[in-house]
Amino acid sequence: MTEARYTPLRERHESLGASFTDFGGWQMPVRYTSDLAEHRAVREAAGLFDISHMAEFLVHGADAAAYLDYALAGRLSTMSVGKAKYSLLLAEDGGIIDDVIVYRLAEDRFLIISNAGNRDAVGEALAERLRIPAVTVADVSDEYALIAVQGPASEAIVAEIAGITDVSTPWSEQKYYAWTDARFLGEPLLIARTGYTGEDGFELLVRAADAPALWDATLAAGEPHGLVPAGLAARDTLRLEAGMPLYGHELSLDIKPAQAGLGRVVASDKDDFVGKGSASAASDARVLVGLAAEGKRAGRAGYAVVTEGGTAIGEISSGALSPTLGHPIAMAFIDPSSAEEGTIVHLDVRGTKIPATVTALPFYRRKK
Repeated sequence: MTEARYTPLRERHESLGASFTDFGGWQMPVRYTSDLAEHRAVREAAGLFDISHMAEFLVHGADAAAYLDYALAGRLSTMSVGKAKYSLLLAEDGGIIDDVIVYRLAEDRFLIISNAGNRDAVGEALAERLRIPAVTVADVSDEYALIAVQGPASEAIVAEIAGITDVSTPWSEQKYYAWTDARFLGEPLLIARTGYTGEDGFELLVRAADAPALWDATLAAGEPHGLVPAGLAARDTLRLEAGMPLYGHELSLDIKPAQAGLGRVVASDKDDFVGKGSASAASDARVLVGLAAEGKRAGRAGYAVVTEGGTAIGEISSGALSPTLGHPIAMAFIDPSSAEEGTIVHLDVRGTKIPATVTALPFYRRKK
């Protein structure tokens, strides 16, 4: 039996009364108070998440950009220093090994953040694709912790965290999917304007040893703004409302990027990359759509999507009663013939057929 792993913030979570759940081999806080309260705090004020289970890889060398253009589906060589980019790590047959965010730290230096459960698979794939001598890839996951401040009050909160100094880019100038250097208690800190909730927010990468102090300082700065610690349950409903895919649900080795609505992420005009020529899906392959229903009974992952007559045409990948919208929502892979926006399908919820309408993603967009 594999021993459960905890982040450097375990004691903080326990002191706040968190309930834990296994996630990618890690014991992570699923909630502190209530899922609904934590979800609403993020939409209306701000939530604080521990995401230190995520994996980090540093790519360094004169040919690092060219290497990443080959190793990943996107074109990373054109990204400016100070920017971040969402990308996919594909298998040879075009299936998705993981979705990642890549940060360009310098002309010859990149940071890749991947999902915790795929750390080994990502590390192995990056090593196998390392055909350029002037490039090194290092798994630095255990050296760092990562916390996220998400919600409309996030900028005000991060700007007031005691101990953060030497911020390279003024907050008013930092754009979405960009990052800035800073220091926390004199040690290096990376602050990225990224997130997984559909709200404005920041993700802070800090030395593992400094994570508890940063967590405490962030809670203190956020108290006047309504900041609350939030767990994985709220994170899941937030990302679902925002139409953001979750590996193991909307993404897997059996799913091609185009099926998941991520064809735009693949730079198919690159000369060569792993998965090139295999990333497109068959014309009859099921595609990801949004589904909206009425009432309170929500379809869950694995539930069938059927016609009015009961013929199976797909399967829900993620589903919940939306705390923000007040009605059931789901993402599902369904037959292309039923995927047009406005089409009425049915969710098989424990033997009851519930009508649902195919709708565009995301379900929720934050107010600018």
